[in-house]
Amino acid sequence: MTDAAPEAPPQNGSDAPTGPGIRILAQFIRDLSFENPRAPDSLHSSQAQPQIDLSVEMSAKGRIDGLFDVDLKLTANATRENETVFALELVYGGLFGITGVAEADLEPVLLIECPRFLFPFCRRLIADLSTEGGFPPFLLDPLDFAAIYAARKAGMGGAQMIGNA
Repeated sequence: MTDAAPEAPPQNGSDAPTGPGIRILAQFIRDLSFENPRAPDSLHSSQAQPQIDLSVEMSAKGRIDGLFDVDLKLTANATRENETVFALELVYGGLFGITGVAEADLEPVLLIECPRFLFPFCRRLIADLSTEGGFPPFLLDPLDFAAIYAARKAGMGGAQMIGNA
C-alpha cells in the first residue's frame, strides 16, 4: 500500500478518457466490381500463375456533422500472357468519429490509421470475390499505410490530401 494521493476526478464530470480516440461508426461497400472476361477458359489450374498488379488509394473528407468519410480503394488486375484473367475494384468506406487529435495530426490519422481499421474487411471481401470468381483466394499481404501515405505526400509536394464537405 502506498501513501499516494488519490487521482483527481475529471474536470468535465465525465469518466470518459480524454486522450485521442477513433470510433468506427459505420463500414460499407461503396463500390464493388469483379470481372472474369475469359471464364471458363481462364479457370484451368494447369495454366501459369497470373501476374497481379495491385493499386491502393486512400481518401478522406470531413463532414458538416464533424465526422469523417474515409475510403480505401483497392484495384487488382490479374493478367496472363497479356490477357486479363480477372479485374476487381473495391471501394470500402467507413464513417469515423475522431476526438482528441490535433489539427496537424488529423490527416495522418485519417489516411493511415483509419485505413488500417478497414483493411481486414477489404482483404476478406477480395479473397471471397476471387474464390466466387472461380480462382483460389487472393489473399492480400498486409499493407504499410504509413509508407503509402508518405510516398503520396512526397509526390504532392506536401499538399493537404483530405477534403471537407
